[in-house]
Amino acid sequence: MLRDGFLGNHASFMLDFVVVALVLVVPILLYSLYSVKVQRQYARHKFLQLLLGVVLLAAVGAFEIDLHFIQGGWEKVVAKQDPPLIEAQTAWVRTVLRIHLIFAISTPFLWVTTIVLALRRFPNPPLPSSHSRLHKLLGWISTVDLTLTSVTGLWFYYTAFLAY
Repeated sequence: MLRDGFLGNHASFMLDFVVVALVLVVPILLYSLYSVKVQRQYARHKFLQLLLGVVLLAAVGAFEIDLHFIQGGWEKVVAKQDPPLIEAQTAWVRTVLRIHLIFAISTPFLWVTTIVLALRRFPNPPLPSSHSRLHKLLGWISTVDLTLTSVTGLWFYYTAFLAY
């Protein structure tokens, strides 16, 4: 595994990869919502949501394995900076990470619930049904949560690797 990333700092390769994925997730998510809400392209929406789910699950899984087992934890990755962060800066980075984790931990549960219920309750090919109202609610909650995961993840990356 590569120990340093490709975005020009001392973050790990997988951390840089996930940051790029976070930047791409929101526009794809918005396009998926546009497809279903405006264009009524239910099959495209289903495909994009399943694609995002699988890609993000694989990316985050690889990232977690890399971060914890290869890199030795986020603090070791951050400690590679030159000059190293002082304790007050590290404490702020830790606070930002905790905020990020609120959303990052809840997102997969919300998304999996939304997708599993949709796969079970919508017809194939997908069309509006009695499940649509609950799906719309769960979908918007998941969308807001995933967007906040992306925004706070980028905030963590900025704070840990670019701000100081």
